[in-house]
Amino acid sequence: MDKSQIIEQNDLLRRKLIEHLSQFVLEHRFDLFQRVLSKRTRYVTVVLEDIFQSQNASAVLRTCDCMGVQDVHVIENRNRFKIDSEVDMGASKWLTIHRYSGDDDVTAKALTAMKRKGYRIVATSPHVNDCEVGNFDISRGRFALIFGTELTGLSSQAMNLADDYIRIPMFGFTESYNISVSVALTLYEVMGRLRESGININLSETEGELILLDWLRLSVKSSKLIEQRFLNDLNLSILY
Repeated sequence: MDKSQIIEQNDLLRRKLIEHLSQFVLEHRFDLFQRVLSKRTRYVTVVLEDIFQSQNASAVLRTCDCMGVQDVHVIENRNRFKIDSEVDMGASKWLTIHRYSGDDDVTAKALTAMKRKGYRIVATSPHVNDCEVGNFDISRGRFALIFGTELTGLSSQAMNLADDYIRIPMFGFTESYNISVSVALTLYEVMGRLRESGININLSETEGELILLDWLRLSVKSSKLIEQRFLNDLNLSILY
């Protein structure tokens, strides 16, 4: 069996599994999953560098879910990313969270990996070559908005690796917004413009199916057992 046949077989099996698991959730919930997926995007992603206040971290996740941003990338240089369930309100379970930690070059490795996937790294920080978020060019392909720690902002590594720099207008005495407010304001601006632009920001069919399958697994009680029985009945295995 060649690679294309394997992919085709796995695509078929994934769809059969979705169809099977969907029988164990209410129809209106499955419809909700599909409606939400139709608005999800990976054209924009959010990167959080060294966020240490769980309330802020959780508020960011909640905003990403509400805005339709599927992926959040978490860089842990010194601070462990923690979620406050009371603030998060369950948003994190519907998101794809990528964590980067373990050595001194976490930021560089994370951002370099994202560049390889075609993302422009956009630093949300005042810079000599910055522009206001409302003037940022959203048409040049996928971009990752990176936000820094509450006290000191983005690291020098993050700033050096950034491809673009944006700022949020401020008119008071304080020098910055709270991190969760910054994310909310930035996403509200860029997502609003993207949805009106005609740019295709939707998930691919395969991406949508994989996420839908994850959501069903989270929603169906004893989903692992049900799935295993289903696969045994088919006498097939699925590649994860």
